[in-house]
This record gives sequence, structure tokens and C-alpha cells, in this order.
Amino acid sequence: MREKVREGYAAIARTGGSCCGPAGRCCGSGDAAGVAKAVGYSDAELATLPEGANMGLSCGNPGAIAALRPGEVVLDLGSGGGFDVFLVAQRVGREGRAIGVDMTPEMLGKARRNAEDFRRRTKLDNVEFRLGEIEHLPVADASVDVVISNCVINLSPDKPQVWREIARVMKPGGRVAVSDLALLRPLPRKVLESIEALIGCVAGAVLGDETRAMAKAAGLTDITLTPKAGYVDNMADRNDPLYRGILKQLPEGAKIGDYVTSLDVQARKPSTTRKRR
Repeated sequence: MREKVREGYAAIARTGGSCCGPAGRCCGSGDAAGVAKAVGYSDAELATLPEGANMGLSCGNPGAIAALRPGEVVLDLGSGGGFDVFLVAQRVGREGRAIGVDMTPEMLGKARRNAEDFRRRTKLDNVEFRLGEIEHLPVADASVDVVISNCVINLSPDKPQVWREIARVMKPGGRVAVSDLALLRPLPRKVLESIEALIGCVAGAVLGDETRAMAKAAGLTDITLTPKAGYVDNMADRNDPLYRGILKQLPEGAKIGDYVTSLDVQARKPSTTRKRR
């Protein structure tokens, strides 16, 4: 599963194409700007990005729900070409830092090239990209204030481990803000077995209650799940090839939005550990 995902996203990084077809994007559509605006990014934000950083891979806007403050250290899981890293870096400012982790060398190379453009545009030198898997983050314990991720955790074959890693790297009192795809009901077997649906962030999605349980088991508290109905059907309406293909495998009359939704997940790491009596 991990290798298939790595191969699919490496192809996007190299060619700007898609694992879902030449006209689409994994987790989105070929209209990268349109996808970003549909999930809450503004024209002003998009105008600050290096060319090619927005690859149409978003299913939410985690930076917008993270309540970022100047000086904070932010970690982005599955940072791709650096899209969210560059945006949050501007919010945390010169005293803060934005770190992206991605397991695909081709994506990492793209992000680092984009970082050179970002520094020229903004005069900020507060971004960093590291090669690594989100199940084994190359980040020290209790070293980041905020963890964000955008349509990536669903791709992991070991999601409980991802949530344990999120809790490990956050400082006490740290926050997590994740946008991801989640299931409303189990998918048909044909969809689950589709490599395109896996890389496209659908086949690996889990129920929202499962996400809540994993975050809680990792020791996080104040867990809030906010579904955003309409995102998936909007992608289907845009004639995205991935979603058109999935629709053909659903029961007659069913919509993709009956099975999958975009989900914002917010949680916190307790500030102190309760002492046992």
C-alpha cells in the first residue's frame, strides 16, 4: 500500500499529471486553484505561493482551523510540494517555523525548489522539508506547537501509529488540525480494491468514529470532528476522472457523498499528565 502511494505521488511530482488520469489530480481535480478556493483558500493566499506549490490535492484548509500564532512551530504531515507549509509559515512569521515531512523524494525535491522561490518572494527563511514517513516522523519529542495535515492520513496503512506520532511530537498543550476524507458508511468491495481509489484518498478512508477513537487512544483530548458535506459531490460535479470511476461502482442511484465526506479534525495534547494516586 505504501509503495503504491509513493509511486503515484512521485509521478505527480515528476510530471504534474495524475495517478487518476491526465486530466485530474489525486484527491482533487485538474483545476488546482478551483479546488483550493472550494475548500476555503483565498485568492490572496494563493497569490503568495510559488508556482506549482498548489497541486490540487487539498480536501480542506487545516491552517485556517489551527488558530496559528506568531512564533509557533508547525509540522505538516505529507507536505507534498509545500502548499500548506508556505501558507502557515507566513502566519507564524520570522520567529516561527514550518516543517514539512513527506515520504516521496520527488515531492521533497519539488518542495525544496519551491522553498527557494518562497524565500525570494517573502524574505522569510522559516521553512524546512524532511524526508520521512508519517508513521515514523523525523521530529523530536514534544518539539512542535501544532500538527496539520491535508488529505494524507487516509493514505497510511497504520493510522493508529500516525496518531501516536502526532501526540509524541507535540508539546504539552499542543494542537492538531487535520483535514481528511472520511467514510459515512463502508464502501463497496470493488472501490476498496481499486488502486486509483486508494491513491485518490478514498479507499483508505475510515469512519469518523474510528478517527476519534485513534486520536483518543493516542492520548489526545478535546477531539472535535466537523464533516463538510458537499466537497466530494462537488469533485464529482467537476467531472474528476477518479470520482466518475468510483460513481460507476456504486449502487444505482447512490452518490459518492453518501459514502465519503471531507472531515476537519481538531484535538489537543493535555498540558500536564495527571498523577496517579
